[in-house]
Formats: sequence, structure tokens, C-alpha cells
Amino acid sequence: MLPLLLSAVLTAATGDDWPQWRGPHRDGTSSSTSAPASWPEHLQLRWKLTVGEGHSSPILSAGRFFVFTRQQDKEVASSIDLSSGKILWQESYPAPYKMNPAAESHGEGPKSTPVFYEGKLYTLGIAGILTCWDAATGRVQWRKDFSKQYRQTSPLYGTAMSPVVDHGLLIAHVGGHDNGALTAFDAGSGEVKWQWSGDGPAYASPIVADLGGARQVITETQNNIVGVSAATGQLLWQIPFSTEYVQNIPTPLLYGDLVIFSGLEKGVFAVHPAMKEGKWTAETVWRNRDVSMYMSSPVLGGDLIFGFSHYKKGQIFCLDAHTGATRWTGPPRQGDNTAIVISRENLILLKDGGELAIAKAAGQGFEPLRTYTVADSPTWAHPLVLRDGVVIKDATTLAFWSVM
Repeated sequence: MLPLLLSAVLTAATGDDWPQWRGPHRDGTSSSTSAPASWPEHLQLRWKLTVGEGHSSPILSAGRFFVFTRQQDKEVASSIDLSSGKILWQESYPAPYKMNPAAESHGEGPKSTPVFYEGKLYTLGIAGILTCWDAATGRVQWRKDFSKQYRQTSPLYGTAMSPVVDHGLLIAHVGGHDNGALTAFDAGSGEVKWQWSGDGPAYASPIVADLGGARQVITETQNNIVGVSAATGQLLWQIPFSTEYVQNIPTPLLYGDLVIFSGLEKGVFAVHPAMKEGKWTAETVWRNRDVSMYMSSPVLGGDLIFGFSHYKKGQIFCLDAHTGATRWTGPPRQGDNTAIVISRENLILLKDGGELAIAKAAGQGFEPLRTYTVADSPTWAHPLVLRDGVVIKDATTLAFWSVM
């Protein structure tokens, strides 16, 4: 037990935190100091515990894991010890929910990944309940359910967007179909600081970036792609964008001054937001129709984009980030979804069927290195990559698989 404890302590002390959706920069990038230097032939299961249902991804901060799940008719936030997997605290609130019949197979959530900021944990439930927890104790600091503001408090298939914190503002798209607002709350008090109410929420999670001299929140909404001022919520630019069955999902990806987007049957395209003659524009720089992303979000490795296309019943692909040209596509029939993390020039690929694959992040072709079975139930949450292993959330459990 001592080697495991020492390893976990070192990970907490020297590895980077993974405090939100898709990591420190919301782009699926794990630094070279917080991911395995090599991947062995077999992984070792160090611990596994039942935490509840849902596709919300685990996060790591302040030396603890945090996970957001469902247990019967309650949504549950849990704090878990890094070394042992012991639950340190677990708190819940009533959250009965009935899924849209079209999405019943995905369960009753939650789907949104928490965010950690200055000792607080923030969660957004599948029906739109927003909670601020004290991360050390689990005590509720503030909570909002929006039922008096909006006739629906979640989009058609349940809330999936993951909040982001920027300069003390917790930003989330609240409300429901045809009626919602991208909203900034004071992270400490929950007070509303600004709102943009031009569209209902989608399932995409926003990023925050400095582009064209303005810090802006960029996301896919129900029927648009938008950039709004991160300080005031003022709409800067907007592109009409909708997908079949109202399913705008992928998280935008930043490449220099370009923003990469995709959606069901929409290909992949790059947009350049800029101020010209006193007005914001968002011109499309390139578009690739060979591949398209449905539920998976891409990662960037240098000047290469790696993603998972829903075409050909699922395949990994690589594009030139500057031109959008296809560099390669992997084997077809790889499933409905793959969550992608990039680190140490490797792609860490978690398929929805419980298979974890390691491949080279190279532009010459798909080069798989290792394949592991890490779950026996669906794995829709993102993996959490540590220096000494990987944490996997499946349908109901959280497991730590070690490379040591």
C-alpha cells in the first residue's frame, strides 16, 4: 500500500490539476508532467467504487477527485481521496427527472462536468439546478433552480453544458428550449452579473479566449454560434448554426486566432472572429466535409487537429489545423463516441464501450500503441489522466487504473 500512497501523493503534489471539463485549458490537453511517461502492456486496477449513474466527467483539484452523479432520484456530489478511493464527503439534493424518450438510452444524467475554483465546487444538474459547494466540507454555499424564470430549465435532452469560471465569474447557459440565457454569476455569491438572452442553451460547453482584442465567451447555442464579451455579456458576433434534431454539442477548439467548430452532418470548419471597421465579423477560413463531429470534441497537437467523426460509423481523424486538409482517417466502425485527451505526443482515446486506446499523435496515419479494457459498462465521460494512471467513470463506478 505504501508505494501506491507515495505515488498518489506525488501525483497530487507535482501533477497538474484537472479542475474542469476537458482539463485546465478546456481543450483536452494534459501536460507532459501529469501523464504517464510510458504505457505498459497491462494496467493495474488500484481501486474501484460505486458512485452513481451519469456521464459527468471526474475532475481533480486540491488533491481530491470530485464526481457528480445520480443515485435514484437525487443528484450527488462526492469528494474522493486520491490515494485510497475513499469517499471523503458525499452530499445530495432531490432531482427527479424523466428523460425525453429519444434520449432514454443515455439515462437521467447528470451529464455536465463540475468546475473547481478557489475552494468551491460548482455543479449543473440535468434539470438545470446550479449549486456551489464548499469543496472541503460539501456544505452548500448557494443554489439556483431557475424554475421561476424559465418555463423549461433544460434543453430537450437534458442539460449537458459544463460551466466555466473566468475572472471570478461562473458562466453557464441556463434555461431551456427556445428560452434561456448565457449567464455570468459572481462565483462567490451567486449574484447575476450579466446575461445574454438571445438563444436557448445547447449541449456544447463554452470556452473563454482573447480574440481581436476582446476577451470573449465562445460557444454553440441552440441555433447559433456566438462570441459574447466575457466582462459584460454583450454580443460581439453570431453565426446561425443548427443541426438535425437540435443537437449542437462539440466544444469549440482554439487554434491561434481561429476557432474550430463542428456538428452533426456539418463537417469541420474554422472561423476567424475579428473587429473590422468598428464591427465584429466571423469569417469562415476553411471547411472540411470529409469528417464531422457529433458528440465528441477535438484536441490540438501542434498544427494538427485530432477528432472522432460520426461518419463511417465512427472513426478517428487528423486534419491540418491551418488549412483544414485531411491528413488521415482511421479504421471505420469504432462506435458512437470517443472521448479524446492528448499528452506526451500521445492520444488517449476512451471509446463508449469501455476500451481505452493509446495512439501516436502523428500526422502520417493512425498508429495505435496500446489497447486496454477499463470498464464493462458504457464509458461516455472523459478519462482523467494522471502521471501514474488514468481514472475512468463508467455507467455507475469510478476506477483508478495504474501504469505502475
